[in-house]
Amino acid sequence: MIQVSAQMRILVAVEPVDFRCGIDGLARICKDHLKEDPFSGALYVFRNRRATSIKVVTYDAQGFWLCQKRLSSGHFRFWPASASGTSRRLEAHELQVLIAAGNPDGVQAAPAWRRVSPAA
Repeated sequence: MIQVSAQMRILVAVEPVDFRCGIDGLARICKDHLKEDPFSGALYVFRNRRATSIKVVTYDAQGFWLCQKRLSSGHFRFWPASASGTSRRLEAHELQVLIAAGNPDGVQAAPAWRRVSPAA
């Protein structure tokens, strides 16, 4: 089972990919295009060209997981962009919004980490 925690690295590929490739093809895209190690345990999120489907790939120390969500109607209107590279990092709560076909940029949440100082 895949458990998405707040500490997990989540990377979203900015460019669409060919969904005819399976786990091995998506792992190759992680390595060659995203310059990431597919065995690192991070979650990698991809979308198809028509923006009707997304795939999530991760490695859990025993093997790869591949999950797909295909919308029954419509498409993912929002997809993260990155001015500096081929992928963008998301937080766990932003991934949940993206999977629900929402806009993770519009989500407001507490910072993932903040310094706790003793009460004076």
